[in-house]
Amino acid sequence: MAKIKPKEFLIAFAILLAAWFLLSVIVDRSILPGPILVFQTFFHEIIKGEIIVHFFYSLMRVFAGTVLAVLLATPIGLILGQFPSINRVVSPIIYILYPIPKVVFIPIIFLFTGIGEVSKILIILIILFFQVLVLVKDQASDIKRELILSVRSLGAGRKALLWFVYLPACLPPIFTALRQSIGTAVAVLYLSELFATTYGLGYFIYLQGSTLMNFPAMYAGIIAMSILGISLTSIINLLEAYYCPWKKQN
Repeated sequence: MAKIKPKEFLIAFAILLAAWFLLSVIVDRSILPGPILVFQTFFHEIIKGEIIVHFFYSLMRVFAGTVLAVLLATPIGLILGQFPSINRVVSPIIYILYPIPKVVFIPIIFLFTGIGEVSKILIILIILFFQVLVLVKDQASDIKRELILSVRSLGAGRKALLWFVYLPACLPPIFTALRQSIGTAVAVLYLSELFATTYGLGYFIYLQGSTLMNFPAMYAGIIAMSILGISLTSIINLLEAYYCPWKKQN
């Protein structure tokens, strides 16, 4: 994904605000308040502090699921990439499960783990796990044999190959997988926070829109969830720039 310059971001943001304002004028209904009212409500909710609490509950769930997915999927992907015999057995199972929309697992996860924090984190973990696993496995499998032999000729063992060849080669795919999946993860987080919870942006949006009919606050919650997704993507980009300095950033 190309890096967006601040000027380009501001122009795009201004276009979206203008389109939102015009649409709200055309619709002229309470269900679509204008951006000025929504942002006033957003900052009011920040001052109250309630939306901040919901934001950090959602952030904690996404962060925990992301960290666990990387910690679990990366070593498995590296092992599959290094051992073709294991890869031949496991890959068919992965490619059967990979295309299945992970949202269908939500009721199953709730049945087995309940509707607490574990289930919400587990949903995020499953979404990101397969994305990271597949890209790391494929990258580890595609490392040129000549490169491995040349490093081995310098006396490197399997551990050195892992740390100095396989892992650096797989870092960009890990960040790519996270960047591609974070939007889906936040969307599914919204669905998971609709069930038996009183904290989280999904709960806040549903409560304000469907129960209290406070549509400006509902849109304020949507803005907060958008900020969550944009912030996570920006953090991933910064980490990629730091840990993968050899990769050209467009």
